[in-house]
Amino acid sequence: MKETYAFLKEKTQVNYVATVTKEGNPSLRPFGDPVLYNNKIYVLTNKQKNVSKQISINNNVCIVAYDNENWIRIHCKLIDDSKNLEAKKAMMKEFDWMEEAGYTLNNPNFQILYIVDADVTIADSDGNILTKYQF
Repeated sequence: MKETYAFLKEKTQVNYVATVTKEGNPSLRPFGDPVLYNNKIYVLTNKQKNVSKQISINNNVCIVAYDNENWIRIHCKLIDDSKNLEAKKAMMKEFDWMEEAGYTLNNPNFQILYIVDADVTIADSDGNILTKYQF
């Protein structure tokens, strides 16, 4: 899990999260840095966004990122933990822009999700698998 977090947080600028629309079509969008809290990798979004609505219907996602040498692909589930105020505080402590952007503890649209049932593959640019693991 720590290798996954380090790859997403330290090696890449943007991580891409793929979901499925209610019509069954794929949807992909960039996500910002994750936060490690209580041995879980968290991401944040806004409950009004389509990504949140898609995850609430089907929380199976794929996260992909590239560090100019290697790829990471994470097939996982995202679990809504938005009622966890301590995790939200940790997220806000990490990113000073959040409060100005409207992500306050009392904002009902401030959503945090953590990764579970992760099947992780890291491969080089040629597609050679460097490591595989689960957490």
